[in-house]
Amino acid sequence: MQPDATIQHEPADADGLVVASISGELDLDRADAVRDRLAAISTDPACRYLRVDVAGLDFIDSYGLGALVSARNSAAASGVTLTLAQPSPPVRKAIEVTGLGHVFGL
Repeated sequence: MQPDATIQHEPADADGLVVASISGELDLDRADAVRDRLAAISTDPACRYLRVDVAGLDFIDSYGLGALVSARNSAAASGVTLTLAQPSPPVRKAIEVTGLGHVFGL
């Protein structure tokens, strides 16, 4: 059994940048929790940019991808720019297949 997706993040730097990282698997079972956690991070008044490092994601399904899109939309509603960084091969493939690269700044 693979580990559930885990999110870690640092406080915002002087420019308002928060770097978060997600590792493990992002699927139906964890999508809502990841979406909600990223949305919560983006509501921090000090956060202006949220860079999500997805290099540690071993697996992502359509629910996980949907959670990232939803988190991006929630962040945008709060005036925060959410981008993905260092996509792992499974994440890169999912983004390429769906044509969402421009949505995530890739």
